[in-house]
Amino acid sequence: MSEWIATPCTAFAGDRLLASGKLGSVALAVKKWAGQGAQEPILVFDDHTSALIELDLRGTAADVTRRLEQIPAQTASAGSSACPALTDAHRGPGRPRLGVVAREVTLLPRHWDWLACQPGGASVALRKLVEEARRSHGSKDRTRQAQEVAYRFMVAIAGHQVGFEEATRALFAGDARRFAEQLQAWPADVRQHAQKLAQAAFEPEPSAEGAAQ
Repeated sequence: MSEWIATPCTAFAGDRLLASGKLGSVALAVKKWAGQGAQEPILVFDDHTSALIELDLRGTAADVTRRLEQIPAQTASAGSSACPALTDAHRGPGRPRLGVVAREVTLLPRHWDWLACQPGGASVALRKLVEEARRSHGSKDRTRQAQEVAYRFMVAIAGHQVGFEEATRALFAGDARRFAEQLQAWPADVRQHAQKLAQAAFEPEPSAEGAAQ
């Protein structure tokens, strides 16, 4: 069974929250809603990235579920801006099952010369550099990701709402108070989901002392 069917997601019918949970159950809720002749546009968002998920609702509920079970997670999320790790199916033959993935890296000659002199060679040195960068910039990366995820949701569903432009400015400026103020006139479900997605963008960065503990 594909992991894609278990992807956390949220569906909106117009401005109203329709369903939230694993994609399999949300898809069935969307099919039921659409089958009742509802006219509101339905948008389904990946909770991790806010990428829109397209559902094939043809046939029975069992047909919908079966198609979702057959979709490879990596293929289904190809439109996302996130950087998910590759699955075993994407690793080359003979690769160790340690999460190590071979990809092309383009560097200047002096960079290769420096890497070649490092203990363990280029691969080990690059992995150490990446891990160090992840530790030192982790907070900023989380903030940036939260901003992008919240913004993607807002553009898709609230671009016409009053205060949208000011809200996006506040989001990227890290101004939680102004962000909340601009969302007050928005439909409740849209406002609450946007605030939930943006929460990490407004969390203070841990101090150097706290991070070291």
